[in-house]
Amino acid sequence: MTELKVLIVDDSPFMRKVFSDVVDMDSAFQVLATACDGEEAVKMTIELMPDIITMDLEMPRMNGIEALQKIMETRPTPVIMLSAVTDNGTRDTIRALQFGAIDFIRKPDGAVKLDIRQVGEQLLEKLRIVAETIDKGPLRLLPAVVEKAAEKAPPSLASSAPLVSPVRQSVEEAKEAERMAAATAEPPLDKQSAGKAASAAMEQPVKEKPASALSETDKAPRLPRRETEVRRNEPPARPSASASRKLPPALDRPDSLRKPVKPPVAGSPAASAKKDAKPPVRQPGVAIAASPPAASAAVVPPISAEPKPTTSFTQIVAIGTSTGGPRALHEVLTGIPADFPAPILVVQHMPPKFTHSLAQRLDSFCSIHVREATDGEQLETATAYIAPGGKHMSLTKDAFGKYRVKLTNEGPRSGHMPSVDVLFESLIGHRQLKRYAVLMTGMGSDGAKGMKALLDDGAQTTIAEAEQTCVVYGMPRSAVELGATTHQVPLQSIAPLLVQELKSRKT
Repeated sequence: MTELKVLIVDDSPFMRKVFSDVVDMDSAFQVLATACDGEEAVKMTIELMPDIITMDLEMPRMNGIEALQKIMETRPTPVIMLSAVTDNGTRDTIRALQFGAIDFIRKPDGAVKLDIRQVGEQLLEKLRIVAETIDKGPLRLLPAVVEKAAEKAPPSLASSAPLVSPVRQSVEEAKEAERMAAATAEPPLDKQSAGKAASAAMEQPVKEKPASALSETDKAPRLPRRETEVRRNEPPARPSASASRKLPPALDRPDSLRKPVKPPVAGSPAASAKKDAKPPVRQPGVAIAASPPAASAAVVPPISAEPKPTTSFTQIVAIGTSTGGPRALHEVLTGIPADFPAPILVVQHMPPKFTHSLAQRLDSFCSIHVREATDGEQLETATAYIAPGGKHMSLTKDAFGKYRVKLTNEGPRSGHMPSVDVLFESLIGHRQLKRYAVLMTGMGSDGAKGMKALLDDGAQTTIAEAEQTCVVYGMPRSAVELGATTHQVPLQSIAPLLVQELKSRKT
């Protein structure tokens, strides 16, 4: 194997020295250079062309997130993030993984008492995973998740905005369009009504940019062909952003893609506040949207009733993933409609606290609900449950015939906790449910044996992500080699396939 050159980026001279010494301990790697902030890192990446980069999150002048985005725009390179175990640190780490970072390690921190030697071992393990993947062929990185407008706003603005769900925003948009249509219809408005209509028009929000429309900064050029060449897998072409605009955003969006929301209880503070509420402002992570001007005397169709999750179901989906998983999960879960007739259990190899941030981040983008699982909670349709880091997640059935989450900490399975094998094996024997299992990008073989046992037990569909879109083709490859899969498809086809399979077997 050719010696791989590593660029180390950290604003602390001490940490640069520590990580340089760790990297130099392994003859497979050589420290190419060190950088003290994001600006220097971007410059060195272009000039020195490292094979791998370790990137601190919090740095002066240009932080790790900004530097990562610029590197992915100019010269895509495998990046391992160094993250502090704080609320901001975990949130930013999940963002970094969705922007193209291949993996992360927890940075030594006095609050969590992480041992320098332990962190060094974790770094070498991540570097070896990248090296092994590069050795098998060009590394594949997916396009970055499109950052939404509210997330790009200055912190002072974002922090002052009230929290509003995407569905609530869409409903308000539709109601605003109705008010505008009534304002432009005959007969002419009297003075008092005209004043109200003008006020409503002034308060309408700004037009939402479709999430599928990538800006120029989201389109990274190809690397020159080298031993660490990065191939980006473009998703299937989507309709132009300039397509039909006849309906307001809330009505132009299919009912099946709206996240269900529960109405406030009559007499509650929320219900009382709703009467006097102004048009809401988007929360961070959710784009600000607006209704286009309504056509004169236009008739706006009524909003269909939102689908509601239910605890009664006959189908269930289980997903397992590791390296490259957060970006892959984003691709799959955002493609699941709000009326999905099954719960989705997810194991992503990740430490405690980070899985909570992952669930929050995915929930802000998805039509279905996404949350970190809690022990004993009852499963519902159209909801994805992320296994907490440091605990195994299983499916269990209570005395009343209801399905629930079971969390345990009996110790790692093949080095992993949560373990995909543990999840898949917990579905064995539940033949009254139509069961669907998915294995996506990740190093190793976790989940392969569990998927084979599940298939032998009569599972309807077992899906492995195709090599062409895997960041690391390890777990899916193991499942294929065991004969555990019924389908092998690219990442972008997994959600449509699941929807089709469940629909065709719905009873």
